[in-house]
Order: sequence, then C-alpha cells, then structure tokens
Amino acid sequence: MLETEAADPVAELKRAASRSSDWRARQKAASELAALKAPQSAAILRRLLADDPVHPVREAAYRGLVSLGEPAQAPVRKGSVPVKGLDKIVVRVRKSLPEGHAFSDFKEKLRKMRLDVYDVLEGDKGAEFDGWLEEQWKASFERK
Repeated sequence: MLETEAADPVAELKRAASRSSDWRARQKAASELAALKAPQSAAILRRLLADDPVHPVREAAYRGLVSLGEPAQAPVRKGSVPVKGLDKIVVRVRKSLPEGHAFSDFKEKLRKMRLDVYDVLEGDKGAEFDGWLEEQWKASFERK
C-alpha cells in the first residue's frame, strides 16, 4: 500500500463502508464520510443508501447525504428478510450441530459459519434479533 493511500481518510472509510461482515463499521463510515465532506463522500453514501442490506446503515447514509446538501430519499425498512435463501442456511447450520443442541449453540455456529448473514440479520433486526432468530431456529425443525 502506498504511503499516500494510507494517509487518505476517504480511502480508509471507503474500505470500511465495504466491510460486508461489519454493519457497525459501515454505519460509522457513513457518519464519518459525511463529516469529512470530501468530494467522494456523496458517491459512497449513495451506494450505501441504495445497496446496503442493513436499515441503520442506510439511515446513516441518508443523514450523511442530507448533511452534505445532496438530494436523497429516506430509506424505507424492507418488509422481507434481507438475506436470500435464509431458510436453507438456517436448516444447514442446524443440521451441522448435534441432536439436542441448544439455541445458543445454533446462534454461535451461525455466527462462525456465516458471519456475513449473521451480521446483516443482527443489524437489521436490532434489539429483536435474538427472539427473531430463535423463532427461525425453532421453525427450522419443521423443514427438512
């Protein structure tokens, strides 16, 4: 890595905004990009607003764009689960565990096997995450 690139805060924030397994880093990057008011900030924030699966990240990008004076439409919370094929992922993780395992075992295994999925769900569900995930785990016993 070039020395000038290491000193470029926008380049570092752009990397942070792209971390698929850390919604908190993406949310923080959105806030910091807005505060920097660099020419590239708006483009990165527009991408986060349009494409990020985690609602709080999209909200931070929206607030950042507004603070930069950029036109933006407030994000709408998506009604569906932001992870394609979640039912299959839940069943696969559950089946990888021994018979009679506890929900806490399932939750930890999901985090280890699919941190990207875990991160998106945790960020999107917020305080309701544990209860929601436990319901998904229980429902997976009815699926093959």
